[in-house]
Amino acid sequence: MITYRVGALNGAPPRPGRNPRTWLFWALLLSGLGFSTNVAGAADLRTWSGGPPPALDLMGLDGRHYRLADFRGKVVLVNFWATWCGPCRDEMPSIQRLKERLPGRRFIVLAVNLDEPESRIRRFLSQITVNLTVLLDPERKVAKAWNARILPASFVIGPDGRIRYSVAGEIDWSHEQVAGRISALLPPMP
Repeated sequence: MITYRVGALNGAPPRPGRNPRTWLFWALLLSGLGFSTNVAGAADLRTWSGGPPPALDLMGLDGRHYRLADFRGKVVLVNFWATWCGPCRDEMPSIQRLKERLPGRRFIVLAVNLDEPESRIRRFLSQITVNLTVLLDPERKVAKAWNARILPASFVIGPDGRIRYSVAGEIDWSHEQVAGRISALLPPMP
């Protein structure tokens, strides 16, 4: 693990170092600013105490029109992301694993990309193995309405159409506890 030293020696810029106290300092500082240093636990899934979800009405990368209201009766993971966001890219495979873990269940992932050209999105998606519904938010209007300020930002919508959980930052969606919470929201199979 490489960390950066705080301060400089003789006016020189900070250099990579391996001081565990420095790493701890930065981890605590970043976690205090809202950045997640633990990407695994279900504790990162915060119970939603806000109001109903804002409107979500966007075109998909596949050319189809998608509205959140069309998915009533299903559990929906709305994930705001961008190709330039490292944690977003790192998180995508775990979202795919969660989706694969719940096959045939009433679980949908809407991956909302923030204001990037379709060519860049397609190039990125061709480099990873995911099968998600990618929506385009070209002017970031939906992201602003959802108050998605830190990327990735995710919201779990219950079958009743209410937001149940939110996450600011990266987590491992395939983690046993996270998957258990999502699975508990799913309506029974017909």
